[in-house]
Amino acid sequence: MQRNWIGGEWLAGPDSLANINPSDTRDVIGEYALADAAQATLAVSAAAGAFPAWSLSHPQQRFDVLDAAGTEILARRAELGDLLAREEGKTLPEAIGEVVRAGQIFKFFAGEALRTPGQVLPSVRPGIGVEITREALGVVCLITPWNFPVAIPAWKIAPALAYGNCVVLKPAELVPGSAWALADILARSGLPAGVFNLVMGRGPEIGPALLDDPRVAAVSFTGSVATGQKIMQACLSRGAKVQLEMGGKNPLIVLDDADLDVAVNCAVQGAFYSTGQRCTASSRFIVTSGIHDRFVAAVVARLKALKVDDARKTGTDIGPVVDARQLAIDLEYIRMAQDEGATLAFGGSYAEKNVDGQPGFYLTPALLTQTTNTMRINREEVFGPVASVVQAQDYDEALMLANDTPFGLSSGICTTSLKLATHFKRHAQAGMVMVNAPTAGADYHVPFGGRKSSSYGAREQGSYAAEFYTVVKTAYTAA
Repeated sequence: MQRNWIGGEWLAGPDSLANINPSDTRDVIGEYALADAAQATLAVSAAAGAFPAWSLSHPQQRFDVLDAAGTEILARRAELGDLLAREEGKTLPEAIGEVVRAGQIFKFFAGEALRTPGQVLPSVRPGIGVEITREALGVVCLITPWNFPVAIPAWKIAPALAYGNCVVLKPAELVPGSAWALADILARSGLPAGVFNLVMGRGPEIGPALLDDPRVAAVSFTGSVATGQKIMQACLSRGAKVQLEMGGKNPLIVLDDADLDVAVNCAVQGAFYSTGQRCTASSRFIVTSGIHDRFVAAVVARLKALKVDDARKTGTDIGPVVDARQLAIDLEYIRMAQDEGATLAFGGSYAEKNVDGQPGFYLTPALLTQTTNTMRINREEVFGPVASVVQAQDYDEALMLANDTPFGLSSGICTTSLKLATHFKRHAQAGMVMVNAPTAGADYHVPFGGRKSSSYGAREQGSYAAEFYTVVKTAYTAA
């Protein structure tokens, strides 16, 4: 059984959970410990005890730790990618790509540890100097989702450690293997005991112990809106810093002047790859009348050519849905959309087994047409290989429909008009805007985050991560 990492020791939990392969539910990847509230509190105590020394550690020490972790992650990309694909269900090339991204993130923040920003300014009063510096917050609790089980923990852990914080990581219990592998790497990276802690467990059981502990200075969460709102209330009630990433209902506008091949590629890549299980996935195709029929026909043709199969098998384009619960949600939204008047133009069928007889959660990508922006399929996040088409008369209506959503993470447009692309970049109500590119996909060295119900707090990734993981101090010195 794989154990929790707390205070520099591997500790068994009071219970354990089997990690199941969604491509073959007969395949048990391993047994992983489940922490209880007492162990969660123990992890916070370990982090709090380690903070005074780590917050004052030399930047070179933090660089060395993060760089070593990044080097090992990159060296083991094939092995870790195979584990990721096996437990989460994204295809092996996508999984290896995610592992590479995680390694690059650790390398990037190794450098950031040497570049912690600050300023020296003259005072408006004679004979006084002013220094503006950034300091670590303290104990940071990181709560990560199942859909990017290596990359998202990496982009939270790396900046937290780079800026001198101590970490308690609580990963999604559905994908403990990737988080445990990261913890194992960090355990051998040179970190002092207690600086990084892993507590695998169920949110309802260990969440309150982490969120309500006054020693936890900040919480960074990626997951559902409902859970994010509960976390925000818990943190704000005691003045803890909080950062939330909570999904999207991302539009892709396709205008009459778009290059059809480019538009179809953006749509299929953005909506259906990674089994559509991305908060940045294109879930609404807003298509103007002149290209609508050709676009739908071309997307259907492309979907027919995709292979849905075991995530680790060569040639697989789309892997399985992550588990039975998510599969049921996907199928229910497809049914609801049809009940509201949508047409299922392609897909949406569940196969209990693949061609090799492996039992898994195989769902053919679903394309729904004849939808309106008021339907639930266009208002609520599905988080699966399901996309809908909304027809618009022109760019102005398409922009209005794109912005008519409670979410605001990523928004895209396919057009050959520089004028309209420029207008869209300014007027799209989203944190990230893509022109002739899929809505899913972001660089690790630039800010990531959204608006409205998609995000709360400072941006993640890149140098902007310092806004969340540090606190500003202003010091005055009289001559």
